[in-house]
Amino acid sequence: MSELGVSQVPDSRLGRANTKELGQEPGTDEPVAQKRPNAGERESGVERPATISVDEFLRVDIRVGKVVRAEPFPEARKPSLRLWIDFGPEFGEKKSSAQIAARYNPRSLIGRLIFAVVNFPPLQIGPVRSEVLVLGVLDSEGEVILVAPDGEVPVGARLH
Repeated sequence: MSELGVSQVPDSRLGRANTKELGQEPGTDEPVAQKRPNAGERESGVERPATISVDEFLRVDIRVGKVVRAEPFPEARKPSLRLWIDFGPEFGEKKSSAQIAARYNPRSLIGRLIFAVVNFPPLQIGPVRSEVLVLGVLDSEGEVILVAPDGEVPVGARLH
């Protein structure tokens, strides 16, 4: 037990100790699992998504890509850009449409590393066949900020 009153429980999936609040399942040495809200449950007034397993998460193939070409996509309903992204020899170059034109100019994206889901089925968005889902988060004004690695990594590297 640590100074803070929590036990260190090995978590073999992560290859390190996982800190859990003190408590045990009756009749075992196993810690009590902390209840997480499921789909539809509310915590602090916010609806939470369904809980998924690690195996389910690992089915989503998120890779690093490098933007090699970007141009405006005026036919889109929301301000968007067409992107051509290099994912290395395993996946090659893929096209995408991303609602990022309000924050990004096409030239500023060339050479930039980004994260994208590469194993969703292609989606036809007007004249563009979007082959990957570029990942981002919304800022306080509702505009997408791209998610990117914090350093140089090879294109095609998988997010773990």
